[in-house]
Amino acid sequence: MALPYHVANHLDTALRITADHLGLVVRGFEPEVRVADPAHGDFQANGALAFAKREKQNPRALAQQIVDGLEASLKTDFEITLAGPGFINFRLKPEALFAWLRAYDSAQHLETGAAAAHAGQTWVVDYSSPNTAKQMHVGHLRSAVIGEALCRMLTFTGAKVIRDNHLGDWGTQFGKLIYGYKRWADDEAMMAEPIEELERLYKLGHTATPEGSPELEEAKRELVKLQNGDPASVALWKQFSEASLRAFDQIYERLGIRFDHNLGESFYNDKVERVYRELTETKIAEDSEGALVVFHDEHPRFSRHTERPNPFMVRKADGASGYASTDLATALYRTEHFKTDGIVVVTDFRQTDHFEQLFLTVKKWFAAKSYRLPELHHVTFGAVTDEAGKALKTRDGGTIKLKSLLDEAVDRAFALVTEKNPDLPETERRAIAQTVGIGAVQYADLSQNRSSNYVFSWEKMLSFEGNTAPYLLYAVARIHSIFRKANTTPAAAASESGATLPETASEISLARKLVKFPDAVRLASDTLRPHHLGLYLYELAGDYSSFNSADKVLVDDPAIRARRLLLCARTLLILETGLHLLGLRTLERM
Repeated sequence: MALPYHVANHLDTALRITADHLGLVVRGFEPEVRVADPAHGDFQANGALAFAKREKQNPRALAQQIVDGLEASLKTDFEITLAGPGFINFRLKPEALFAWLRAYDSAQHLETGAAAAHAGQTWVVDYSSPNTAKQMHVGHLRSAVIGEALCRMLTFTGAKVIRDNHLGDWGTQFGKLIYGYKRWADDEAMMAEPIEELERLYKLGHTATPEGSPELEEAKRELVKLQNGDPASVALWKQFSEASLRAFDQIYERLGIRFDHNLGESFYNDKVERVYRELTETKIAEDSEGALVVFHDEHPRFSRHTERPNPFMVRKADGASGYASTDLATALYRTEHFKTDGIVVVTDFRQTDHFEQLFLTVKKWFAAKSYRLPELHHVTFGAVTDEAGKALKTRDGGTIKLKSLLDEAVDRAFALVTEKNPDLPETERRAIAQTVGIGAVQYADLSQNRSSNYVFSWEKMLSFEGNTAPYLLYAVARIHSIFRKANTTPAAAASESGATLPETASEISLARKLVKFPDAVRLASDTLRPHHLGLYLYELAGDYSSFNSADKVLVDDPAIRARRLLLCARTLLILETGLHLLGLRTLERM
C-alpha cells in the first residue's frame, strides 16, 4: 500500500495516535514533525523534548516509549531511530519511496493529494491593482507575480480562489484627466496607444491646474460632474477605464495572469454609506473635527496615550470617501457576496500601517455586528532596486514601464538562445526567448523572500547557473531530451514497467527529495511565501543533476533503465508542476 501524499502529515497522525494511547495528548503533547537534515533521515519529530521538559521527564526515555508504541505498518515503511536527547528520526525505506513514486504519477494525482489543505474553502486574492489611465511600471511587477503564484498554490491545495484586481479607477485625478482630454486629446494617439495618450493628457492636466488657479477649479468642476453622474463625463470615464483594461490585459497575458473580477474603487461608491452608518451605530467610529475616524488606542503602534495620533480616516471632513472607506466596503462585500474564508491583499510594505488599521477595524466591526470574520492576510513585499540599492529607474531618471522591461527581457533571452543554439529556426528561438525571458523576470522575484528588497540584475536572472529560471527550465528541457533519445514519453507506462526499487545512493537521494514536494508546497502556501517552493525546485534540480552524472539512464539492463526513467519522469513532473504553480511556463527544448 502506497504512503499518503503528505508523508509528514501521515507521521503526525501516527504519532498523535500513539501519544493518545499513552495519555500524552490530553496533556498538550504535539509531535512537531518537520523535514530533517538528510544526514539524519527524511523527517524528524521533536515533540518529545518540549513535552518532557515541561513535564519534568526524561525526553529520550519518553521518545523511546513513543517509538515502541508506533504501529507496525509505520516500521515497515521507515527506519526509525533516536538521536540526541530525544529526536525521533524517520528514514523512508526504498520500498516506501518506490510506492510513493508509483502512486503520484500525474499532476492530477499530486493535486488530489494536496487538496485536503484548503478543501471546501473560498479565498479572495487581491493583487496587481494598478491605476487606470496610467501605464503599469516596474513597481507593479511584484504584486502581480506574487499574487498569481499565491492563487495557483491555494487552488492546488484545494481552495476555490477568486482573483480580484482592485483597480484604482476613481478619485480626484479624473477631474484633471478630463480637463486635459478636452483640450489636448490626440484622436490618432488614442486609437494607436491609448494608455500612453491618457498618461500624457493627465500630466498636461496636472501641470495646467496648479493649486489656487482658476484652471484647478475647472478641473474640480469636471470631477463633480463625473461624481454626479453627468452622462458625457461618465462616458469619458468608461472610455478611459476600458482602454486601460485592454492595455493591462496585454501585460497580464504575457505574464500568464488572469482575473475573475476587476472590481475597482468605483464599484464601491454606493456601498460606503452602510460603512459610515454601521461604524457610527456601533460606536467604533467617532467624529473628529468633522471627519469620521477610528482610533485604535489599545494598539501600541497607533497610540501614544495622550495625543491619539494616527486616526483611521473613514470619511473626510468634507464628506468625501477615501481608501479606508472603499477598503472597508470591499472587505464586507467579499465576505457577504463571495462567502470567503480568507482574504489576501498583496501590496508593497509601505501600506503596512493602512492595512493593519483596516484589519483591526474590520475585526471590531464584524464582531459588533456578529458578521462572520474571514482570515485576513496582508502580503507585503520589498522594493526592486538597482545595484546601489536605489529605486530602479531609466537612465534619464524616469519610471521603467513594465511593458518595456518585459520586451527587454525577451530580447536579451533571444540573444542568449541564439548564441547557444544558432542552428534552431528563428521562430523556435523566439518562442523559447518568450518563455525564458518572461520566466526569468518572474522567477527573479519569486525566488526571493518577498519581505526583502532585491537587486535587479539582468546578468543574474538570465544566468544558467544558480537559482534562476533559465537553470530550472534547462533542467526540464534536459529531461525531455532523455525521453526523446529513449524514443518514448514521460507519460508512457511502458517505459516504467519492470522498474525496480531505487538502489544506488544517487537514485535513493533523488527519490527522497521527490517525496518532499508536498512539504515545500505546504510551507509556501501556509506562509504565503512562494520562495520556499522555488528553493525546493532548485535543490531538486541539483539532486537530479547529481543523479544524472552518477547514474547513466539509458543503459541496456531493462530493469535499471526502467527505474531510472521512472525517476526522470517524476522529477520532470514535479519540476513542471512546481514551476507552473509559480506561474512560469516550461519548455521541452532549449
